[in-house]
Amino acid sequence: MATATLRREQPQERPAVPKTGPAARLKIRRGEHSGPTSGLAPGNVQANLAILPNALAEDFLRFCRLNPKPCPLIGVSAPGDWRIPELGEDLDIRTDLPRYRVWRNGAAVEEPTDLMRWWRDDLVTFAIGCSFSFEQALIDDGIELRHFTCNCTVPMYRTSIETVPAGPFHGPLVVSMRPMKAKDAIRAVQITTRFPSVHGAPVHLATPEAIGIADIAKPDWGDAVPVHEDEIPVFWACGVTPQSVIMSVKPEFCITHYPGAMLVTDRRNTEFAIM
Repeated sequence: MATATLRREQPQERPAVPKTGPAARLKIRRGEHSGPTSGLAPGNVQANLAILPNALAEDFLRFCRLNPKPCPLIGVSAPGDWRIPELGEDLDIRTDLPRYRVWRNGAAVEEPTDLMRWWRDDLVTFAIGCSFSFEQALIDDGIELRHFTCNCTVPMYRTSIETVPAGPFHGPLVVSMRPMKAKDAIRAVQITTRFPSVHGAPVHLATPEAIGIADIAKPDWGDAVPVHEDEIPVFWACGVTPQSVIMSVKPEFCITHYPGAMLVTDRRNTEFAIM
């Protein structure tokens, strides 16, 4: 009688996490990474994107300068140029994010993994600082980030706080939320104040209804995370604000990053910290 041979399943190796900006971008460009970019190239600055026709670029530049908390600019391209040399070597805006959002008249019409068929010679790219930079500093200080614990995208909410308008650009501030115990929230304020170029200190603590958030369990972007009884929600200005503005302004055409899918740059978080 034949005996069955038991086969032991070999543990699957986790894919290596890219340690540098070029390695992360190459992995994304090859289609080998399609999810959120949080955790890629630890210590490197990541950026939100707003890509607009040149006819709107001057007004949007002014909008960013008037609203530095949600829209801290760290790089701007020349019209039609898919590179931002100060943010990285061999950087291609058209291919180096896991996912984008293409907008027409204020509505998202496609979420492609590259922009090759959408690119135009009049497009100007705005790279906006991302909270992933200060998150690393919080983690280094031992503060838990719930969306990391839950392996999901940080929750983001449209608020009742209006941005400062510039030309046609106007609309509500978007915030990201991280639940914390009070002592950790105080420490988080101290830490993130050192990062004004990547959103800086929180804009609000606790009482989400005071800034127009009716239900903390129903974010407008990202994923809901549990807020425990001994915690308060802490809110930071968010780089998804331009997407909220786009929904208000309804430009004929523009492109943004998909929430959570950022541009990984060669710049280091420490370059943007005030010591």
